[in-house]
Amino acid sequence: MRIARFSIDGNVAFGAVEGSTALGAEGELVLDIIKGIPFADFELSGTKVPLNKVRLLPPVLPNKVVAIGRNYAEHAAELGHEVPDAPITFFKPSTSVIGSGDPIAYPSFSQDLHHEAELAVVIGRMCREVPRERVKDVILGYTCANDVTARDVQQREKQWARAKGFDSSCPLGPWIETDLDPSDLTIQCTVNGEQRQLGRTSEMVRSIEDLIVHITEAMTLLPGDVILTGTPAGVGPLNVGDEVAVTIEGIGTLTNKVIKRG
Repeated sequence: MRIARFSIDGNVAFGAVEGSTALGAEGELVLDIIKGIPFADFELSGTKVPLNKVRLLPPVLPNKVVAIGRNYAEHAAELGHEVPDAPITFFKPSTSVIGSGDPIAYPSFSQDLHHEAELAVVIGRMCREVPRERVKDVILGYTCANDVTARDVQQREKQWARAKGFDSSCPLGPWIETDLDPSDLTIQCTVNGEQRQLGRTSEMVRSIEDLIVHITEAMTLLPGDVILTGTPAGVGPLNVGDEVAVTIEGIGTLTNKVIKRG
């Protein structure tokens, strides 16, 4: 099931996306409004609205986004780094999250903004110290993410909080796909239609199971929390006016335009 979060006539709701997401068929998509929330038992209301009549929102509002650095060997190499002995983890605040179609505001303190296309895992239930065999039980589904990074600030400052946590630095969307095998999916990033990144989730150094076991050894994850699983090689600059799109096989496309921060 594809679960979207959206607003219509000033009201916010979740809905199941129905119809083909094939290129050119997006206008045929409809949302069957969900009774309740997707983190508990819910029913479809049968009330349907065309997707092109609503505003898509971030598919979740996470309490926290836990991100993983250097989880693709070629990406680590392109930045001049070795693959770390243990996963590099950092946080992006909830205020960094935006949805598909929302603008990325170029931060005033950076001159080198980069895209990083990533598979995002959405947590479906409160959990900690999750054993490997139970990892699938705590996952609601998957969505596309862009770990937008002020690369010059990341290189200049020892902590990555400002470089990766500024407002609008975590686009998520367009929806959550709950029925998906994430082990070998194509991840692609384009800027103004030009391909920049192309990789597969099978190239991850550490699997989703590895990451969730590692993270929950230290902290409790809550329903709606998001894990960013790392980016493949090919990261590069974004400029004001650029349109950046992250496409993941089996999910869809997350699109955002870069604007000057007002």
